[in-house]
Amino acid sequence: MSFPELSVPMFGRANRHLRLDTLVRLRWLAVAGQSLAVAGVHFGLGFTLPFGWCFTAIAVSSWLNIALRIRFPLSHRLQPGAATALLAFDIVQLSVLLYLTGGLQNPFSILLLAPVMISATALPPQRTLLLGLLAIAVATLVGLVHLPLPWAGDDRPVLPPAYQLGSWAALVLGLGFTGIYAWRVAKEARDLSDALAATELVLAREQHLSQLDGLAAAAAHELGTPLATIALVARELSRLAPAEGEMAEDITLLREQVERCRGILGKLASLQDDDAGPLDQLTLRLLIEEAAGPQRPFGVPFEIVMRGDKPEPVCRRNPGMIYGLGNIVDNAVDFARSTVTITAEWNESYVTLTIADDGPGFPPDVLLRAGDPYLTHGANESRAGGGLGLGLFIAKTLLERGGAVMEFSNLPNPASGACVRMTWLRVAFEADLPHAGSPQVEPAVQDGVGS
Repeated sequence: MSFPELSVPMFGRANRHLRLDTLVRLRWLAVAGQSLAVAGVHFGLGFTLPFGWCFTAIAVSSWLNIALRIRFPLSHRLQPGAATALLAFDIVQLSVLLYLTGGLQNPFSILLLAPVMISATALPPQRTLLLGLLAIAVATLVGLVHLPLPWAGDDRPVLPPAYQLGSWAALVLGLGFTGIYAWRVAKEARDLSDALAATELVLAREQHLSQLDGLAAAAAHELGTPLATIALVARELSRLAPAEGEMAEDITLLREQVERCRGILGKLASLQDDDAGPLDQLTLRLLIEEAAGPQRPFGVPFEIVMRGDKPEPVCRRNPGMIYGLGNIVDNAVDFARSTVTITAEWNESYVTLTIADDGPGFPPDVLLRAGDPYLTHGANESRAGGGLGLGLFIAKTLLERGGAVMEFSNLPNPASGACVRMTWLRVAFEADLPHAGSPQVEPAVQDGVGS
């Protein structure tokens, strides 16, 4: 059984928009910083600059903030287009201040990076690219056309053109580097959050199934009393009614159905018992058969190899482990050319399960990140069928939750093919069984556990 490739919108990625309150607060911080810088240069240092025009540009930002506060609630989330427009305004407003105060000679020109970095962390890459191009355009413009750098007296410093070109190049490179870096970090955080949400959804479904056992036991307990009353009444009717006739047949049928109901309720009540019968435990071979069984009708033969001394490992039936193994087997069947080999090895300390196919194997770039969520590009499409990689991530999460250590590799030539190896401490594999109190072993995973 394989997990469905869950789509991104299921977890609300489309709704992860910037809060208006975030941009408004950042703009108030910018207004305060710009005001302090202009006032400090003009009054503190005594430098000459177009003070009125500078504060007019700052006032426009303040008026925009006030208008946004009045028009929208604090919890309002911006669509990408609106957020892009507000960040573009910040770039243009800062470029106006730079034009009035020396262009790229002004050391505060580095602040052009801020709107682009904010966009990279929260907006689609296309929007960030547009803002980056806008920042480069205005940086080029104010580098060529600007008012003199504020200074005291007539002896203003004149920076050579080569230095100004270097400042422009550094700003452009900074825009590219910080934008790409911030986007990658934010994307990895979002992908991990979405993948964990997918895992939580699967585990929640598993938990709901477990809760049904408790509800069934509770229902069996509650229904036991009225069913006993019905059985008692049926016996009295059987004693009082004639021995022959339709009524006798109906009463006999009633008593048979009452006994049948008792048997069903008895089974429901035993679902939560510690000793749930032989079906609650699986040998290693039965675990493999149950995980691989749904994939047999697809026409790819399985070769199952069992290596180890008696007794064979036995584990508690675990839906998460079965689903995880089934997903890995499903992937092997999808890409196998002729066969899938499942090798089980065990000794007193370890249990190892290896699932290999004779297909094309993992591409090198995917092999380094196998088991990570949202592998949606490049060579991974040849192995994962263009999926998001969430199925393998969920399988890996469920198996590791059960104590498995997973390794992904490719078989050496000429065999080729992908190989997934899972290793458990035997005491972890056989946890919760009556005989699971065997001595503890070192928790290191070793190679070659087969006897």
